[in-house]
Amino acid sequence: MSRSYRQYCGLARALDVVGDRWNLLIVRQLLIAPARYRELLDGLPGVATNLLADRLRDLEAAGVVERRLAEDANAAVYALTPWGAELRGPIEGLVRWSTPLMVTGPADDDYFRADWLVVPLRALLKGSSRRSSTVGIAVDDELVQVRTTRSGVEVRPHDGGELDAVVRADGAIVLGLAAGVLSLDTPGLVEIEGDEAAVRSLFGQQKGDR
Repeated sequence: MSRSYRQYCGLARALDVVGDRWNLLIVRQLLIAPARYRELLDGLPGVATNLLADRLRDLEAAGVVERRLAEDANAAVYALTPWGAELRGPIEGLVRWSTPLMVTGPADDDYFRADWLVVPLRALLKGSSRRSSTVGIAVDDELVQVRTTRSGVEVRPHDGGELDAVVRADGAIVLGLAAGVLSLDTPGLVEIEGDEAAVRSLFGQQKGDR
């Protein structure tokens, strides 16, 4: 890497690799799914195309990101290496740590994408479900699915499969529910289609909890 703290410390060396502006957000996008360059650019509003290219080059040189042939073999996609994918744990920890920063809502933030919910929902909902189900989270006409089993929580963009229920709400409301700071029983907070019990189980709430 061209910049270094030059400290023999694990945190310093990790920051040498992923501490530059945009690096962890690039990793966030690739935790959602491997992506083509244009998809990464679309998923990172505000980043300059030359800066994104530089960051990808640095992350690839460091062994965090790799290029693969797309399934249709017409273009390359960027994906995390197995070592790069191990950043999921630290990133999910930062998501949980950020809860006090998020309770005020979007405030002056200009950007939000529904697919960004994939990473924080997995971090915030882990271990909270009491039953197996697949619930869709609909935000801004985009659909993310949350599949819960005894082994944990899987969050991904909707794959077109059958859903037990669909929750419609603003992104900030969804995050508040996942963090446990909002109640499903608040009137007008969400719209639920389908199995309400599956939704309550997903968010770890019983009717009348609050």
